[in-house]
Amino acid sequence: MASFVLSQFKTACVRLRLPFIHLRCRMADVADMRTPYRSSSDTFDVEDLVSRNPFKQFESWFDEACHTPDIVEANAMALATSTKNGLPAVRMVLLKGFDMQGFKFFTNYESRKSSELQENPRCCLMFYWDPLKRSVLSTRYAELEEEFKDPEKIIPKPDYWGGYRVIPDSFEFWQGQTNRLHDRIKFRKMKDGEILKKNITHEGEDGWVFERLSP
Repeated sequence: MASFVLSQFKTACVRLRLPFIHLRCRMADVADMRTPYRSSSDTFDVEDLVSRNPFKQFESWFDEACHTPDIVEANAMALATSTKNGLPAVRMVLLKGFDMQGFKFFTNYESRKSSELQENPRCCLMFYWDPLKRSVLSTRYAELEEEFKDPEKIIPKPDYWGGYRVIPDSFEFWQGQTNRLHDRIKFRKMKDGEILKKNITHEGEDGWVFERLSP
């Protein structure tokens, strides 16, 4: 497979009169790309949580990201959706608000993302703030944002434009480590009938529990 890809790539380079050897080296270098993250002394553990409520923990990290000069759009987030048959798609959108009920963004209701959310509302959001070596993953489902269903509000917008609110049932807070033993703490809602394993699962606030996933 690799030789076939290189053959096709070489043919394209000849057609475009591009330096094949140089580009081939660039392709080979991908496997060696590695960036140092945080040091082993700068970890993110349970005792480092600002809050045992994931929304408040997110608010703390988001505020820090907003005040980090090298982060241009702290509210940029990847939105992953899928069709009811499981065909996935992901794209970048902008967070336009959040509270204890969820995360809000706006979009074209005639877009692919909206079509997929209408037939399969389960979705996933991910924020990644590279200068901080942190990311937040949130999953559950999206619903139409009620603000645009209020006839008393006069908002200049096309009929096909509106909002969604993603209502999470899990959060994963990730902080990168140079040794690749990344710190991961996951918040989730307890399942019906679940018994809390206190050596693994910790009780949070407002019905949330959390666990350290790694290392």
